[in-house]
Amino acid sequence: MKILVLNGPNINFLGIREPHIYGKSTYNDLLKLIKEHAHNKGVDVSFYQSNHEGDLVDQIQKAYYDKIDGIIFNPAAYTHTSVAILDAVKAVNIPTVEVHISAVDKREDFRQISYISKIAIKTISGKGFDGYIEALDYLKEYLEK
Repeated sequence: MKILVLNGPNINFLGIREPHIYGKSTYNDLLKLIKEHAHNKGVDVSFYQSNHEGDLVDQIQKAYYDKIDGIIFNPAAYTHTSVAILDAVKAVNIPTVEVHISAVDKREDFRQISYISKIAIKTISGKGFDGYIEALDYLKEYLEK
């Protein structure tokens, strides 16, 4: 089973960016946590992060050709703005779990709009890094059905 963990803008600045919202752990801490959990679950996991919308679309399309089984995706700010990302996920038809570190539904009004949730098989929000672990477990179970 191959899962792509895809992260959008500013996720590479975890630990630096608004630690009162996102915590003090870094992006590398996040990757290590997910890698260890995926290894224990027997899941092949790969990672990609970009601050550029087109790069994220390209990676979603690449996932189709690479025969990725599922995507864990934190589109970050593009959650609320990107029809292009929504269309890419729809086009590839790869089961996708939307993840947000913070509780976006309790933040600014504009953050409560999610285009990706229109196609995601599940949305996990406000659970910090543990949301990625929950997403991996959910996606693995979903794909094994």
